[in-house]
Amino acid sequence: MASARERLALWAYATLLRLLTPLYLLRLWVRGRAEPLYRVALGQRLGFYADAPSSGCLWIHAVSLGETRAAAPLIAALRAAEPGLRMLLTHSTATGRAAAQELLADGDQLSWLPYDTPGAVGRFLRHFRPRIGVLMETEIWPGLMLGAARTGVPMLLANARLSERSERRGRRFSILLHAAAARLTAAFAQTEQDAQRLRASGVVEVQVCGNLKFDLQPDAPLLARGRAWREALQRPVLLLAVSREGEEALLLDAWRDLPAPPQALLLIVPRHPQRFDEVAGRVAQGGLSLKRRSQWAETPSPAALQAQVWLGDSMREMSLYYGLADVALLGGSFAPLGGQNLIEAAACACPVLMGPNTFNFAEASELAEQAGAARRVADMATALAEGLALIADRPRQQQMAARAQAFAAQHRGAAQRMAARVLSYSKR
Repeated sequence: MASARERLALWAYATLLRLLTPLYLLRLWVRGRAEPLYRVALGQRLGFYADAPSSGCLWIHAVSLGETRAAAPLIAALRAAEPGLRMLLTHSTATGRAAAQELLADGDQLSWLPYDTPGAVGRFLRHFRPRIGVLMETEIWPGLMLGAARTGVPMLLANARLSERSERRGRRFSILLHAAAARLTAAFAQTEQDAQRLRASGVVEVQVCGNLKFDLQPDAPLLARGRAWREALQRPVLLLAVSREGEEALLLDAWRDLPAPPQALLLIVPRHPQRFDEVAGRVAQGGLSLKRRSQWAETPSPAALQAQVWLGDSMREMSLYYGLADVALLGGSFAPLGGQNLIEAAACACPVLMGPNTFNFAEASELAEQAGAARRVADMATALAEGLALIADRPRQQQMAARAQAFAAQHRGAAQRMAARVLSYSKR
């Protein structure tokens, strides 16, 4: 039962969201210029559906591409444990929804997560009537959690993580977020540190199950293609992987300041597709010759093989890029953004150099460093210098690559543990 303070906070929260609904829809429409999928099924964002109602599915929400990829081994483990299981997959971003298309089986459904107003959430839950909901990693919404509690839908948080920074931020809205967290049936945390912070944030039942991303296997054909391209290049490759705003400029400035142009190819893969053109323009402004991955299909052109910089302007090809690279600089870690997932790089036997900001993946980063799969550096200029030195020292690079692959293999098994727990809760 919500307290008077929580009811007042929920009313204010819902009222604000209702007032912002036109701006929310406008933002989706504008984003749809670059990513047309944002304009698909807009009615679902407000809980309106063209298909007939359903019931009894196992619902998994993965907000974007990273969470959707993390959900893949869990979905596979759930299907193996319960053949014929029907699933509802929901997402908030175009990249997440596109990736989910590959995970669907007969009888599954795909939808946008509704806007977090009482009306949209209520229509969503009445339309699908899921037997249980599984939220991936961090997605706890006050309206959604209240609506699920009122309709009797158990809610789980899988692959749960909560950084110290996010916990501090959450305290500012504790009247809403603490109550929402308390409505979770259980959370399956990546680490003991995540578990402690989740308990402090209001989650009643927390179990440590590990990180699903260790169970992701590299795409073997893409990995092989990347290594074939590396042979065709006949020169080393330095990768800036899943880069965020400002990091490309830091790297290009450091590259320009080198005493002599490196022989290595510089490969930049931005995290967000809407930034591809921006990054291409910045490379061109720096006077470097550029080729874009989208300019060829299976084999790089002779002109591409001679370029100084490649732009990885494609989606869901990170196994290719890690297979191509001799060393990767971890995006998101050189700006105060918390870093990106380094586990896929390790699984592809690609050594990683990371900056000082890895709070979103703190334990994985620390374990990778302890295992010799990754090294931490102070800034982008140091990362570039260290990366070029590692490329020049082939035995050391190969040793670090082997340690990276062993590190990734050592920590697998979370998918089986979480699948068993999800199904146990869904049958109660």
